[in-house]
Order: sequence, then structure tokens, then C-alpha cells
Amino acid sequence: MTEFADTAFSLPTVIFSSLLIVVVGYWLAVITGLFEVDDDAAWLGLGGVPAGITLSALIAVAWMLCLVGSQVVSGDLLVAVPIVAVAGGWLAARGLLLPLRPLFREGDRSSRADFIGQMCVIRTGEATSDFGQAEVSAADGSSAIVQVRTTERDRLDRGATALIFDYDKDGEFFWVMPYESEH
Repeated sequence: MTEFADTAFSLPTVIFSSLLIVVVGYWLAVITGLFEVDDDAAWLGLGGVPAGITLSALIAVAWMLCLVGSQVVSGDLLVAVPIVAVAGGWLAARGLLLPLRPLFREGDRSSRADFIGQMCVIRTGEATSDFGQAEVSAADGSSAIVQVRTTERDRLDRGATALIFDYDKDGEFFWVMPYESEH
């Protein structure tokens, strides 16, 4: 354990160890509510991912790479370890976080309220007052499969067109009614 601590708190790893301590402090502040995680990390090519998450991943991976590199490399090459650690940390953070971008794009997501007043197509065998799913298109052209319910007197078969008229927050479903087009 002392060899690990010696490596973690000696040059060049101590640079990243200090930054890692700051990251831990940041996340403790986030957990306690002092900070919010809402900055955008577009500067890292990860637009949509909060900067706190991006920097945390970058620093953690760079620290680990520097820790390993300082054990493997010696002499004059030790100067290159932090540079390689930052480059490797950036690539790894980008690779790890790029698939997560859609999870953080609040502004690009359609709100549930945006679906109210839209037409949908029933995709399950039928939609009743206690079960059903429908496909609805958002204003941006994307489509979503949503949970739908009808009033007691309505029953909609697969492929039927329906109008979304309300959203039930408690049940997390949309209220729909039959829609007959005039043509």
C-alpha cells in the first residue's frame, strides 16, 4: 500500500492525484446540492454531456494512465507520461461518454406536453382503458412509442388513428380518443 501511495503522490502522478481530489470534492458538493451538473462540454467535442462528468472522466482516466505510466517508464521519458496520460484520458473519456450524449440532451428531447394534440397510430392489438401503445411523431420528425389509454367507452384496434388529448403524470400514459379523418 505504501508503494501505491508513494507512486500516487510523487511526480508526475501527484498532478493528477491533486486534480482527482478536486473531482471528489466537486462530486461531494454535487451530492449535497451545492452545485448542479448542467454545464455543456462542447469544448471537448461532447456537446450535451455536462462538463463536470466529462472533466471527471478525463481526470480519472488520466490519473490512472499516469499512475501506470510512471511505474512502466523511467528516466527522461517520464516527462512524456503526463502528456500521454492527458491525450489518452481525452480519447478514453470521449469514447466512454460519446454514447451517453443522448441521455443529456434535454433541449433536443420532445416534452410529453408536445405530444398533446398530436395524432398517433395504435401499435398494440388494441388500446383500451387499461392497456395500449401507440406511435407518435414529434415536431423534429422523430417518432416514439408511448403508453396510451382510452376512456371506458372507447376501444381502438391496431392501426387505428387516435388523437392524444391529455397526459396522466401518475400513470405515465397518454389519454387518446378515436380520430376519423375527413376525406
